Amino acid sequence: MSILINKDTKIIVQGLTGKTGTFHTEQALAYHGTQMVAGTHPKKGGETWSAADGTTLPLFTTVAEAKAETGANASVIYVPPAGAAAAITEAIDAGIELITCITEGVPVQDMVKVKEKLDASSSRLIGPNCPGLLTPEECKIGIMPSSIFRKGSVGVLSRSGTLTYEAVFQTSNAGLGQSTAVGIGGDPVKGTEFIDVLDMFLSDDETQSIIMIGEIGGSAEEEAAQFLIDEAKKGRSKPTVGFIAGRTSPPGRTMGHAGAVISGGKGGAEDKIAALQEAGVSVSPSPAQLGETLVKLLDS
Repeated sequence: MSILINKDTKIIVQGLTGKTGTFHTEQALAYHGTQMVAGTHPKKGGETWSAADGTTLPLFTTVAEAKAETGANASVIYVPPAGAAAAITEAIDAGIELITCITEGVPVQDMVKVKEKLDASSSRLIGPNCPGLLTPEECKIGIMPSSIFRKGSVGVLSRSGTLTYEAVFQTSNAGLGQSTAVGIGGDPVKGTEFIDVLDMFLSDDETQSIIMIGEIGGSAEEEAAQFLIDEAKKGRSKPTVGFIAGRTSPPGRTMGHAGAVISGGKGGAEDKIAALQEAGVSVSPSPAQLGETLVKLLDS
């Protein structure tokens, strides 16, 4: 079982005709036959998009048309910030099961409206402001560098894009590989949270251990820790390594991600680390030791 995406996932690219959409779609098509089946553009319906290698995809005016013609069940969004919320909403209205928004800088007020609509739908959103997700040797959605992935047993889950890659690289070098890696994004209002993916990893037979990377700001990590405590009481647990980025950041200052801000005495690294440790998570002392920490945990 592969969580969220696998070799049968069929993907529509919203924003395909731009430079970013074109580049990453070509990369995805080259990765084990990831099924990018169509693109959308409000003014280019009926036209054809061509990759550098000659691969072509049909362009549709709307996501609904693309889904009806291709049977797609997923979409990926490479639309500029001003139009990203509308693109997500269009995918929700079309009944797309999995929507991944890579766009950084989507206004928070736009995402508040999207979140309300999302919660009343059957769609799942990854992001925005995320690197996407990848199931090794099956499917790639987003901007993750596929060359560092190896098929294996570690579920990787992160708010940080670059630290996702670090965890993947280290677990590949350790011979563990990954079951699936999911970058949920660092914005304060987003579609999928730690708890959602942790629940999937705990239920997935291919995922034998987990690396979870959080950041300062918000309370998602503490909520995830409580979830792990509650699930362990039910007999659901797997070896888990954690890391909290931003430990040395000064209080009250936004650091990097829009969600990484400490305010009102909440969201600090030490509180998050303590919560994870209480949940039985082995917290890595640095991002450079994620793989090493997991190997030691598994050996013990």
